[in-house]
Amino acid sequence: MDWIQATLLALLQGITEFLPISSSAHLILLPVVAEWEDQGLAFDVAVHVGSLAAVVTYFRRELATMARDWFASVVQRRTVGESRLAWAVLWGTVPVGLAGLLFKGFIEGELRGPLVIATTTVVFGLALWWADARGRGARDEHALRWRDVLIVGLAQAIALIPGTSRSGITMTAGLLVGLSREAAARFSFLLAVPVILLAGGLKGLDLITAAEPVDWSMIAVGTAVSAASAYLCIAAFLAVIQRIGMLPFVIYRLVLGAVLFALFAG
Repeated sequence: MDWIQATLLALLQGITEFLPISSSAHLILLPVVAEWEDQGLAFDVAVHVGSLAAVVTYFRRELATMARDWFASVVQRRTVGESRLAWAVLWGTVPVGLAGLLFKGFIEGELRGPLVIATTTVVFGLALWWADARGRGARDEHALRWRDVLIVGLAQAIALIPGTSRSGITMTAGLLVGLSREAAARFSFLLAVPVILLAGGLKGLDLITAAEPVDWSMIAVGTAVSAASAYLCIAAFLAVIQRIGMLPFVIYRLVLGAVLFALFAG
């Protein structure tokens, strides 16, 4: 892997991790189109670390408050400040954690084909359009009910199927339970913290057992570029989403799905 390949893949991962357009579809499409070899497990871990650094940095004040209030709520056995939102993020992560443990082998073995990714890119893109057109919610993430958290959490578990888009399906579910566009996006991004930790941890374990040689200069590039692009993506998305809505991303997903079908259906 050369510097250009590392930079483009990290940039792609950083942007698509948080936009509702499916990072897995892009990370499969680019190497195929460019005829690149697989970037390797170590690089995958690096770009996940970069994405995690970006979301933690962007929401550092909220996360610090949530962590402090969560610990206080455990000690005092009552709701304290932002502890309810912290619990919502934790409980919303349980379904995807269980699904990952139970179905990781099946998903990686049977559902990573390009036609599966093309199908989920289109289907869940249309679901996002329907939720955005139907939803007129004005609630923020602090007003989530436990039923809402369960619905968003179950939706996030479906995102283990490549092409679904974790951010896309959690925003879809957030819109359907009555959150505003910005609130659905913010809760989706907060949910990304434990999910990326889990995914990065699993990949890290795989990397240790694989004893794969590591090019640390490429790892540094991947981490830095992924972190910077993801941070800018989060900031830009939250700044404009309330005005532009989800339609541009839906159209993009439909075009991407069509490209994938054209490349792989034959």
